[in-house]
Amino acid sequence: MARLGVLVLVALLGAAAVDAQAPGSYGYASPPSPIAEVPASPPAQAPGSYGYASPPSPIAEVPASPPAQAPGTYGYASPPSPIAEVPASPPAQAPGSYGYASPPSPIAEVPASPPAPTPTPPAQTPPPPAPLLKVGFYKHSCPHAEDIVREAVRNATSVNPGLSAGLILMAFHDCFVQGCDASILLDPTTANPRPEKLGGPNFPSMRGFEVVDAAKATLEKACPGVVSCADVVQFAARDAAFFLSDSRVFYKLPAGRFDGRISFENESLAFLPPPSFNLSELITSFQVKGLDIDDLVVLSGSHSVGRSHCSSFSDRISTPPSDMDPSLATTLKGQCPANPNFTNDPTVVQDIVTPRDLDNQYYKNVLNHKVLFKSDASLLTSRVTARKVIENAVIGPRWEKKFAKAMVKMSLIEIKTAANGEIRKNCHVVN
Repeated sequence: MARLGVLVLVALLGAAAVDAQAPGSYGYASPPSPIAEVPASPPAQAPGSYGYASPPSPIAEVPASPPAQAPGTYGYASPPSPIAEVPASPPAQAPGSYGYASPPSPIAEVPASPPAPTPTPPAQTPPPPAPLLKVGFYKHSCPHAEDIVREAVRNATSVNPGLSAGLILMAFHDCFVQGCDASILLDPTTANPRPEKLGGPNFPSMRGFEVVDAAKATLEKACPGVVSCADVVQFAARDAAFFLSDSRVFYKLPAGRFDGRISFENESLAFLPPPSFNLSELITSFQVKGLDIDDLVVLSGSHSVGRSHCSSFSDRISTPPSDMDPSLATTLKGQCPANPNFTNDPTVVQDIVTPRDLDNQYYKNVLNHKVLFKSDASLLTSRVTARKVIENAVIGPRWEKKFAKAMVKMSLIEIKTAANGEIRKNCHVVN
């Protein structure tokens, strides 16, 4: 706590140099750190690379934030990162490289050695125009759509509060793979036996599918074929954040997304940043999706809730020890097996102080070296991100507003259109 006190004092002394953020704006009139400290062109990262031999980059290597998106632009005319830039079939991931000691076992209906999926088709040239998303999209076509989703979230999470964190994670994992199109919900089929929901980042830890199913079933009775599964996923994450934060995190969410038809396991490995990433790798993975350094730090605050498998951080509590607080490392050693594997991989809370609250405690934990993942600890490896951590730790209400805006921004990644999407009747299969 002494360390936190010193850092908080540093933050308060330097607060005068930080411009206030305009309420409701989607960018900053003046970013927290001068752009002169951050060079514009860092070394490019290879897509799908899961870890570098070199240590986290010093501040000199942290790239500048990309240009802010124009306020009120609900959807991109073209995706932030054309799919052609990313290999359709990234190299196979080594077992355990995403935090699992052994890869997830196939479910009973899925053959152990399925044929390789058909590569993702190249992006259309030119890409179709993005749909016009707007707040209140279903006001006339399905007036109670958002109320129905919120009630489904309320009912499920009152019985099992842990589902709330799963719904927020689901929105993040959906948007980073094929865009916010509910591709994470698609089940395996004969034609595609390994969809993204079976990838290491999602299986078996992803939770909340039953909440989306319950909401969609009610929506189909009220207004069949109107509300997309992609919108349900984003509405559910918004409502989960509202309940977890004791109503302090709330945002109006533009809707009108279409559901995607493509879902491959290997893309979940290529695009979702694993907990072993260093800061440079994290920044690159976010920039590929049109998100900047501030979005990275702000959205990392979602680690204030939820649970994690021991295999995701086992290297940080082994010998020699990492920079993790020794008392936390000792506690975790008592909760985790020495060599976690797929059949023996318990979960622990990510925030040992307020595990059921979506709040800014995460940033205090980062400052006190009481976080699980290497990716969390990496936020202190540059002056730019460390300063943002301190600001979020000191001023909770500011982080809550920034988190809401970042969630909206993330929900606009690579939106599908009627030309390359649909409104699924069943969220688990294409029409």
